[in-house]
This record gives sequence, structure tokens and C-alpha cells, in this order.
Amino acid sequence: MNVTLDGKALAERAAAELEEAPATEIIRWAAETFGDRLCLTSSMADALMVDLVSGVRPGVDVIFLDTGYHFAETIGTRDAVASVYPITLVNVTPRRTVAEQDRDLGPRLHGRNPDICCHLRKVEPLQRALEPYDAWVSGVRRDESATRRGAGVVEWSARRGMVKVNPIARWTQEDVDTYIAEKGVLVNPLQYDGYPSIGCAPCTRRVAPGDDPRSGRWAGTGKTECGIHL
Repeated sequence: MNVTLDGKALAERAAAELEEAPATEIIRWAAETFGDRLCLTSSMADALMVDLVSGVRPGVDVIFLDTGYHFAETIGTRDAVASVYPITLVNVTPRRTVAEQDRDLGPRLHGRNPDICCHLRKVEPLQRALEPYDAWVSGVRRDESATRRGAGVVEWSARRGMVKVNPIARWTQEDVDTYIAEKGVLVNPLQYDGYPSIGCAPCTRRVAPGDDPRSGRWAGTGKTECGIHL
């Protein structure tokens, strides 16, 4: 099958057929359809998606965007996940180090223009990292934000020319918490320190109990997405 030509139709058909399917069934469809041309992306806020996908496809490539701005706890979670789960970690870095970016574009770009910083340190590196694949799995959920409410369990990304699979799109936070507790899934310790949504350290703040979990991301800027899921 030529995914570039047929991917949109394939994604639309799968989205309709798998809308009510369990997450593992959606992942199994993706693994059987794309084989080694399937990868998973993880921010290492927890290992829920790693646990789900590696349970269906051991050895799956897991892409982690190492922006140079991560909390130490996130890097520690990445290393623990790579040691515990049967995955192949793909650590992806931007073209410039933080020091090189500061030299070329000025210090604290994340504070002056977070959209450009996210593009350089997340969006562009992910674009390069996804080139060998025909489909990627993400942990996007509809209840996370207004921009994600329309997420399909399977989607066609015209911008990237590939299929995107969101096996837990229909899950709630309660579903996530229950799975993590029942399966003993590794969790970034920042989750227990007021950071329910974890990004780069300079742009992530603690969130008060009961507030929007993503309100600590780019607080005060009006920005809600880094761009990789748009």
C-alpha cells in the first residue's frame, strides 16, 4: 500500500471502525498495518503509552524530544522508562544546542517568542524524527484541552503525510489514573509535585488543585500548544 496516496482514506476508515474500540485494539491495528514503520512519541510525563504500546509491540521505537530545557525529573523518567520497558528509545535533539540558540537568536527565546522556540526545539526536530515512519502513536486525549476535543482515534496528518494514532483519545483523567494505579506504571515525580502537564522547565509552572491541568504550560502567554499536535 502507498501510504501517501491511500493514507487519508485508510485513516478515515479506521477512525470510524475503531472509534469505540479499546486502546489495545487500536494499537494492534496500527502495529499490524504499519509494522516497523510505526513509532510512539512520549513526553515522559508518565509511561502509560509506553506500557500500552510496548505490550502490543515490544521493541517499538519511542521518540523523545530532548529540548535541552527539560526538568531533571523528566530526563530521569526517560532513562528509567528505557531501562524498564521493552522499547527502543530514540532521543531526538534540536539542530542547535541551547547555548548555540542563545548565541544566534539571543538569550531566553522561550520568554520572548515561545512559538519560535517551540518550533526550533520541538516541531522541527519531530518532523525530522518522523521521516522514517508511516504512522505515529501519541497520547493525545480529547478532555485535555479545547484544541484536542476533535482528536480522532486515527487521523490523517496532511502536514506530515502520515497517519496519527491516538489510542486513548476517548479516555478521561480518571481512566488514566486508574490504569496507572492498576498497572504500576512509571510516573514522572513532578506529577506529584503540582505539575499535571509537564513541558520544558522555563515554560512550565505548578498548577493549583482543581485548576486546568494544562494551565501551567506557557502561563500568561495565551499559548496552549507547542505545535507538534496541530
